[in-house]
Amino acid sequence: MPLIELDDLTDPQHAGSLRDYTALKDVQLRARREPAEGLYLAEGVEVIRRALAAGHVPRSLLLSRSRFEDLADVLPAGATVFVAPVAAFADLTGVDLHRGALASMQRPAQRSVPDLLASLPAGPARLVVLEDVVDHTNVGALFRSAAAFGVDGVVVSPRCADPLYRRSVRVSMGTVLHLPWARAASWPGDLDLLRSAGFAVAALALTEDSVALGSFAVPERLALLLGTEGDGLSRRALSGADLVVRIPMDPRVDSLNVAAASAVALWETRRA
Repeated sequence: MPLIELDDLTDPQHAGSLRDYTALKDVQLRARREPAEGLYLAEGVEVIRRALAAGHVPRSLLLSRSRFEDLADVLPAGATVFVAPVAAFADLTGVDLHRGALASMQRPAQRSVPDLLASLPAGPARLVVLEDVVDHTNVGALFRSAAAFGVDGVVVSPRCADPLYRRSVRVSMGTVLHLPWARAASWPGDLDLLRSAGFAVAALALTEDSVALGSFAVPERLALLLGTEGDGLSRRALSGADLVVRIPMDPRVDSLNVAAASAVALWETRRA
């Protein structure tokens, strides 16, 4: 494979390829640029391994010498690998979250909701549906919970944060790379597509008619709908749900963080 040794990350000869790794501190820039350019960043040895195991194709990798050795057994032939001193990574993020291992990966083709539904098993299934969850850390944590509790797929609303943004990928521990997900084209209209596929849509919210988790029969095909941080679900999304459920808790606390709430709800509605 092409192995390119660098002393620093300002080498003009490779400026085009190294551009994938620059300006990592600018969240808004990268959140726009990565989908537009068809890439996402994988950080850390384990996440990179999971990306490669999922069949994702690297544009290039930027590794310290020790991390190159850690990944040598899974690097595809022909992959462009930049090897740089650990000190050269410091200016990329300001904190050593990646431990000297970054990969610029080709972003896989975006699934539609019909594509996702067609890929699901015919029998019992569960989906997580996210409305306008804009914090990348929460999105990553939600995916990790979904993967941990055997969810079959995730649907995100048009304004939801990018699950393949680097922080989401990292917080999810790479589970976002193998758990099928789709971005809704019509919101909340695409909830009707879930119902057409036999899913009951259960909104997690604090309303007067909400039913406590654990006190209702979990449907065979369940889509659990969770809303944005702070405001929760919109009225339009709530009106598109078949039922509203809540997590019983101490009355002095009115709600949980959306990622924590998802873990509780998914555990409570897990299949035996």
